[in-house]
Amino acid sequence: MPDLHWTIPVARWSSWPAAASAAPDIGFIEPIVRRRLSTLSRVALKVAHDCVAQDEVRVVFASRHGELRRTTDILRAISAGDPVSPTAFSLSVLNAMTGVFGIARGDRSAASAISAGAETLGYALLEAYAQYATQPGAPVLLVYADEPADQAYGTIEDEVQGGAIAILLNGEAATGQLVCTLSGAGDEAAVAAQEASTEERFTTQSQALQHCLETGRPAVWQGAGAAWHWRWHERAA
Repeated sequence: MPDLHWTIPVARWSSWPAAASAAPDIGFIEPIVRRRLSTLSRVALKVAHDCVAQDEVRVVFASRHGELRRTTDILRAISAGDPVSPTAFSLSVLNAMTGVFGIARGDRSAASAISAGAETLGYALLEAYAQYATQPGAPVLLVYADEPADQAYGTIEDEVQGGAIAILLNGEAATGQLVCTLSGAGDEAAVAAQEASTEERFTTQSQALQHCLETGRPAVWQGAGAAWHWRWHERAA
């Protein structure tokens, strides 16, 4: 496959670790809505809120599993012959977080949701860049949040670690640039170049991206058919 390169102007970014013991503060969400939210939606809303002010913003939400745990509970209730809560059903869809976020902010901007297996975060970064490139004057907020699937589904290949990351794309307020590369891994030359690379390798895309954002050092995640590379460049003073 041909290599792809794109550069994202990063104005702000935020993350929430999977191992956090405290619950995220989402006081900007009304209590009647807040108490119905899953852990996944809470961490997603937390990092999203950290990255935006009052301006309108387009949202790209990404999650490999989405609200799978809520959906699993619904399926178990149906199997047991129990009634299913309409609220639980409405919050089980992949883009539930974007709806709650838009309503809380009174923002009618476009929102989309992406799920692409183990490469979900990488393709979400590409989608966010594509949306930003078509209209650079309007910021785009990328929000990635995930959690491991229920044990009922058995072993998941390249399972997610969990946690959340949000990145605000805004060239006017950018503090740095995130350089993204998707390179093919099918030919011997590409494999040799990847093996000789000094980039640190990680078991999930979210680990690799967060390492790059936190340390400024390059990182790579190797998939079955391609390698995803991330590099950080500070904005010149």
